[in-house]
Amino acid sequence: MATQVSMWNMSSSDYFNQSNETTNTSLSFNEILSDGDSTKVMAVIYLVVFVLGLTGNSLAIFVVLRYTKMKTVTNMYILNLAIADELYILGLPFLTTHNVLSYWPFGNFLCRIVMWADSISQFTSTFCLTVMSIDRYLAVVHPIRSARLRRPRVAKVINSMVWALSFLLTLPVIIYSDVQPDLNTCNMSWPEPRDVWSTAFILYTAILGFFCPLLVICLCYLLIVIKVKSAGARAGLSKRRRSEKKVTRMVVIIVVVFVLCWLPFFILNIINLINTLPENSLVTGVYFLSVILTYVNSCANPLLYGFLSDNFKQSFRKVLCIHRVSGFSAGHSGRPRLSRTQQNNPFPSPRSFDVNDHVQSYQSIGLETGHCAKTEIHRPGQLVSSQSI
Repeated sequence: MATQVSMWNMSSSDYFNQSNETTNTSLSFNEILSDGDSTKVMAVIYLVVFVLGLTGNSLAIFVVLRYTKMKTVTNMYILNLAIADELYILGLPFLTTHNVLSYWPFGNFLCRIVMWADSISQFTSTFCLTVMSIDRYLAVVHPIRSARLRRPRVAKVINSMVWALSFLLTLPVIIYSDVQPDLNTCNMSWPEPRDVWSTAFILYTAILGFFCPLLVICLCYLLIVIKVKSAGARAGLSKRRRSEKKVTRMVVIIVVVFVLCWLPFFILNIINLINTLPENSLVTGVYFLSVILTYVNSCANPLLYGFLSDNFKQSFRKVLCIHRVSGFSAGHSGRPRLSRTQQNNPFPSPRSFDVNDHVQSYQSIGLETGHCAKTEIHRPGQLVSSQSI
């Protein structure tokens, strides 16, 4: 899969000038959008996406690493996805600088590093979502036979294999990425015939990095739907099955958002291979939106974790020290806060359906108490007050 730095440069060369001999000529947004205000607006958009994506994914990585009970199988894959998203987001400052200056000021070494890091993070994100979908298939369709495979230790090994496979598939980016001496742009330096190599690389990244994994993902959820419908006639659902249903719903939504954010980019590039798109402000604007959508996807994932997972939501609130002044914890949806004795009780009574493969207590997600809020001893009939430090 082409990196976003290379994608952006290739938007006017390898993608928009496929039949032109000047394939390595990079047409910057500044040349198309001559108005300086437009460039500033795009820079601000990149900056906002960068800050939100970096903050959200850093928070997701922290809570999974920090809290023991967050280390479930699904969360191990989410951790891998958050690392890939963060690595992807880190390329935005370089892309923004390149956009504003209309040339690459960071040298050849950083050109290779940025393009490789950007590319490997994209492959890893796609493969991670594929693995998560396979995990959901095993959990729903073969819950007993797959029990040994669905363990956090196994998930860590699989994550390592995903990174190794992504590294191998991105070797062409490391080999052929370079700073073009004539225009001082970070781009892909293909050997002759350049058009053939460029076309092959676009198809290579689109097929292996998006469409094939998407086919596996769709197959997994098709089998899940068949299984759920066949078991739908049974009366009632166990807590375990309800928990698996919530996890599956979360993974499905994450996958759908990923496809919606990345599909326009790949469709645009495939169309350009069939019929070279004209170089005008409309096409460039559409391409810019397709590129920024891929970064928005990396920003959206931490929000999805927080909205769709009770444990992530509580962990985020705990880290950010968010509590309600009215005396109810923000993570308990109107339930009064438990006393310190109850918080330390290893066998709490209130239970929720864990969205991370286990039926867990609201108080058993591994969060440490006392560092964000003060709990006062209260008399019967009085509410417990909560103050943020």
